[in-house]
Amino acid sequence: MYRFLLTPRWWGINLFVVLAIPFCIFMGSWQLGRFEDRVDSHRSAETAPDPAKQAAVPLAELLPVSTETSGKQARVTGRYAEQFLVPGRTLDEKAGYYVLAMLKTDGGGGKGLPVVRGWVAGDARGATAPPAPAGEVTVTGALQASENSQTDGVDASGGLPGGQVGMISSSTLVNLVPYGVYDAWITQSASEGGLKAVPAVAPQGSGLDLKAFQNLGYTGEWFVFAGFVLFMWFRLVRREAETVRDLALGIPTEDAPAAGAAAAGKTAAGETAAGAPAEETAGDEAGQGASSTPVR
Repeated sequence: MYRFLLTPRWWGINLFVVLAIPFCIFMGSWQLGRFEDRVDSHRSAETAPDPAKQAAVPLAELLPVSTETSGKQARVTGRYAEQFLVPGRTLDEKAGYYVLAMLKTDGGGGKGLPVVRGWVAGDARGATAPPAPAGEVTVTGALQASENSQTDGVDASGGLPGGQVGMISSSTLVNLVPYGVYDAWITQSASEGGLKAVPAVAPQGSGLDLKAFQNLGYTGEWFVFAGFVLFMWFRLVRREAETVRDLALGIPTEDAPAAGAAAAGKTAAGETAAGAPAEETAGDEAGQGASSTPVR
């Protein structure tokens, strides 16, 4: 009854099922692993010591920025150069802007390190940044990774007035200063000149954000799809087996009504042909009986 599974059409169906189910299981397991990694990162961030309370170390020892070094206290020496305002930044649910200064370091070939000196409430339009300390200074602050278009508060649309930037990123600042820029920035721990210190933020991907629960949802979708493929294969096999059985019994089916009708017609014709000789024999015997009767 199940010889149809060896036909070319069913070879294609079986091959699809054999490949689809392991693929769905693999993708579901991968998404589950991504979710577990985010949970582990979140737990590690909660149990780790507060980076702000750790001793500051030279900047070079913390680069490049990673989830392990982000937020740690960095110490760097240099001279302040250009300053910029970063509008659209909130602190304690109040609107304001950052005061960003470029610190030209002694090491790294004279590269500049973006330093957020602090935050000011209000509108950045028409505002001026407080003068930065002159001469050589040593700055201590929390190390942060360069921002991107997905970072909260970033204005990636462009069109800002001169002296303002929408993103604290080396790719943006390198076009505004005549020297190289570190692919990192620090937020100064101690502020001055009426500025309010900006706290460090957790690195992206280290918390249970929306993406973590998206990974969990995708996990369920892949496993459900694997079960659906298996269910449909069993259903198709069962339907095909019922069709083969019905055709063997001469029962018309939706898939092959003509074949069933033909089989039924052949059966009826055979019955008619089998009944014809019996009727003719009875008629012949009646005729012979009538001709043998003498006429008086």
